[in-house]
Amino acid sequence: MKIECTKNKLLQAVSKVEKITSKHPTLPVLRCVLIEAKNGNVILRSTNLELGIEVKVPAKVYTEGVVAVPANILYSFISQVSEDGSVVLEVSEKNLIVSSSGSKAVINAYNYEDFPTLPVVPKEKTFKIHAKDLVKGFKSVWYAASISSMKPELASVYVYGDESEVCFVATDSFRLAEKKIYTKKLREIGAILIPFKSVIEIVRIIEDVSEEIEVNLTKNQISFSFSTTYITSRVVEGVFPDYKQIIPKEFTTEVVVLKQDIVQALKLATIFSDAFHQVSIKVDPSKKLFEISTRNTEVGEHVHSLSAAISGEPVAINFNFKYIVDCFQSVEADSVSLQFNGLNRPMVVRGVSDGSFTYLVMPMNK
Repeated sequence: MKIECTKNKLLQAVSKVEKITSKHPTLPVLRCVLIEAKNGNVILRSTNLELGIEVKVPAKVYTEGVVAVPANILYSFISQVSEDGSVVLEVSEKNLIVSSSGSKAVINAYNYEDFPTLPVVPKEKTFKIHAKDLVKGFKSVWYAASISSMKPELASVYVYGDESEVCFVATDSFRLAEKKIYTKKLREIGAILIPFKSVIEIVRIIEDVSEEIEVNLTKNQISFSFSTTYITSRVVEGVFPDYKQIIPKEFTTEVVVLKQDIVQALKLATIFSDAFHQVSIKVDPSKKLFEISTRNTEVGEHVHSLSAAISGEPVAINFNFKYIVDCFQSVEADSVSLQFNGLNRPMVVRGVSDGSFTYLVMPMNK
C-alpha cells in the first residue's frame, strides 16, 4: 500500500477514529485504526465493539492495500508535523512508513485480519435530521441517564419517532428529561436505546458537523451517515419505562421565574448545602413568596427570595439541587415554569412557551 493525501484532511479523519479505539486486554488490535487504500480514497476504521466509525479521505492511491496501526501513535505523529503539506503512507515489510515535511516514522503494524468488521445497518427504518438538532436532542437529556450499568435501559438515551418529531428521553429514576426535535418526512422508526457512553462519543464526532445526517435503525444497531463518515453503535436490549404515565397532567402550584435568577440562586445555595446536596423550596402564593434555602450545620445557612409569578397552593419541598440545576442548560426560554403537586410528588420544569422540553425531578425525603 502507498498513498498520499493532505495533512489536514488526514489529521481530521485520524482524530475522529482515534476517539473510538479501545484498550481491550484480549484484543489489542482494537487500539488500532484500520487503513485501507482503494478507488482513489483512504478509508480509516476503528471500533471498541460498542461503537464503530469509518471515515473516507480523498487521496492519491499509488498502490492499494490494508494495514492496522495504533491510532494514538499515528495521530500523535501527524499532529506534530509542523507544515501543512502532504503525508505519504506506505507499507513496507508489514509496517507503516509515514513521511511528511522531512520527517519519517516507522510504525509497527498489527495483523489487520484480526480487525472486526463494522456492521452495515440496512435502510429499513430511516430518517434524516440536521446534525445540530441531533446534538441538541442528545445534550438536552443525556445528563439524566444513569451512570450505573446495573440497569442498561436506564444507562441509555431512549430515541423514538412521534409523528413529525424525534423524541430523546433519559432517566436515572430520580429525574427524567425529554426533548422533542421536529423533523420533516419522518417515517415509522419505532424506538431504540443507545448506550449513554456511545452517545457521548457520537456527539463528540458530530458536534462540528453542519449538514443533515441519515439515521438507520434495526433491532440491534443504529447508524449515522453523513458526507464521508459512517458511525454505527450497538443498541441496548430492554424496555424503557413508560415515562409518560409519571408526568403529571395537572398541577396545584406554579412558579414562573427568570431562568438566570433561579440559576444564580441555586449557585449561591450550593455554598451552604449539606452532604446530600439538599435544597429547600418554599412557595406561598398568599405572601407572594418563592424562597430557596440551604443549611449545613458545619458551614451555616442561606435563604434566597426570588421575584416570580406564583399561583396555586402553598408548598414546601426538598430536592437535590444538582438534579435541578442540570436541566437549565436545556431550557432555551428566558423564563421557566416550575410546577408542583404537593409533597412527595415530582416537580416539573419547562421553558415558558416551549413545549419541546420537559424535565421531572423527584423530591428528597427529610
